[in-house]
Parts: sequence; C-alpha cells; structure tokens
Amino acid sequence: MKQYLDLLQNILDNGVEKESGRENMPNTIGISHAVIQMDLQNGFPLLTTKKMYWKGIVHELLWFLRGQINIKYLVDNNVNIWNGDAYRWFKKLNKDAYGSESEMSIEQFLLEVKKGTTIDNLDMKYTFGDLGKVYGYNWRNIPNFDQVLRVIEGLKNNPYSRYHIINSWDIRNLDECALMPCHLLYQFIVRPLSLGERISLMTIDDTIITTSDFNLNKYLDDIDIPKFYLDLNMYQRSVDTFLGASFNLASMSLLLMIIAKISNMIAGIATWIGGDTHIYIPHIPMVREQIKRKPFPLSEMKINKKLNSLEDILKLNIDDFELIGYESHPSIKAELFTGLKK
Repeated sequence: MKQYLDLLQNILDNGVEKESGRENMPNTIGISHAVIQMDLQNGFPLLTTKKMYWKGIVHELLWFLRGQINIKYLVDNNVNIWNGDAYRWFKKLNKDAYGSESEMSIEQFLLEVKKGTTIDNLDMKYTFGDLGKVYGYNWRNIPNFDQVLRVIEGLKNNPYSRYHIINSWDIRNLDECALMPCHLLYQFIVRPLSLGERISLMTIDDTIITTSDFNLNKYLDDIDIPKFYLDLNMYQRSVDTFLGASFNLASMSLLLMIIAKISNMIAGIATWIGGDTHIYIPHIPMVREQIKRKPFPLSEMKINKKLNSLEDILKLNIDDFELIGYESHPSIKAELFTGLKK
C-alpha cells in the first residue's frame, strides 16, 4: 500500500495545522482532498507496514450490515474502537436527563454493556452501549428504507443504474448519534467484462462450442459466469489518517467483495476519497516510524460461504472469512481520540 504511505508523507509535507472543530480533541495537520485506488484483483488492501487487527475490521463491518447500534457485539468480540464514543454518548445523555455528570468510570460502563443493562424510567430510556443513529441505523433501519437491501436488489435487477448508493449523512439525525458519520457515501458501479474475460472464468472445457449458431454469451449467462466487475467509490468527510483510514480502506474493500459476491460479480476497483484528511499532532512520531517501513506483498481475502440473499450476509461470522498470506511489520500503538480528554 505505497499509496497510503505517500498520503501520510504528503500530509507531513503539505498539511496545514488546524484546531479541531470537536471539543477535547487535539490539533491536526491535514489536507482537503485525497484519493487512493485499490484494484482488488491485485490483492486485499490490508496494510502491511503495521500489523492490523483484521478480525476487528470484519466484526465492525458485520455490525454495520446487521444494522446494530449498540457496542455489545463488538465488546464481546474484543473490538474496542467504539468504546470511547459510546461512553461519551452515555455521559451526555445522562447529563441531559439528570443535569449532572455521571461518576461511572469507563470500566464500570463496559461491565454494564456486557450485561446488557437497560435504564428505563421517566427521565431516561437507554441500554448501555447504545450509540444513537449511527451507521447501522442509516444503512438498515431508516423507516421503510433498507439501503443495503436496495443496493443488492438494484444490482441484480438493473445493474447499469447509477443509484446504487448507501448514504449515512441524514441531516435530520445528526444530533441523535454519538459520532456523526465519517465514511458517509458509498456508490457501487458496474463495468462489463469482455467476452474473453468471461471465458477465462469458466471451469469447463470450452471446446464444447461447435455449432455456428451457438450463442456464447447466453451460454455463459446460463452457467452463471459473471458479466460485470463491481467498483466502489467511497467518500469520507473526515479522516484520522493514521488510525482510521487504515481500517476504512480494508473495510470498504471487504464490503465491495461481499456485495460483488452476492451479485455474482467480480470485485473490481475500490476508490477511497478523503475530505478533511488529517493526522493528529500526537500521532506524528508514529507516522514517521511507519513511513520508514517497506510494504510486504498484499494478502488475499476469501469469503468461504455462498451468498444468495441478504439473510446469508446477516448470518456471516468471523469463521467465514479467511486471510491468506498476510505478512506485516509490528503494530504501532497510538491513542484513539474520541473527545473524552484533550
């Protein structure tokens, strides 16, 4: 992922220091636009210049796809990237309801999350770990609107449509969530495979083609040979480039693989587009360390389950994913800033 290292260097060289627009967040240096393109036919874009917790990426994506907005599933699976946001949201709701800060520690809070504790009284209705109307709500649970199902059905029924979009930016709900969406717009776009590319996907002997009136394209359709590459453009309005982007690049690529598989298409090019693309000032030493490292060859990701419907996607678990040939440099520890402290 040389493109990612080049982006880090570009921010260091050309980024402008700014105050954060969020309370209790450190200053950043950043740029206003960035693009990384990843051809999934060349490997799975999981960073190798630091060790990545790939199972956490899978769990978070499955959490989004299931429409979940409570962190219990993540915590139960040792994925802790949302803990700070959930705790900060709890403290805000508690103060709004009772007029004072909760003295509960984050450790006590997470114990209540694991127990599934609910507060239900006249002042507050809340289950520990709730995040409000975050990604899962917008993807799956807007009343009468399942965006994931709509994309799947659209790709199957009208693949050339330009409406295959999942959008998390609902202006009506921005004050009702712990964190406003960062990766907010996903657009899926098809490209037809050539006849030669389709033939190369066959697993049978093509010498059966003998008659002059044989319609090869129709035959390939009949035996379910894919007709399209599926590409994905994702726009991310705000990017913690050191910690967040490394997750986002792999997550959007895995989402592309899942949607391509259920649509009988070939996962093509994932294009990530960053808006406010920044590095937190305290992360700069870690960034400089990572830039010194030489990337290893990309790994391969496999989904070892047949996908025919949205229900099949919702039943996916971590054991259905196989990462092959992943080699990386050691991890680089850095604080994930969530606004709990400056």
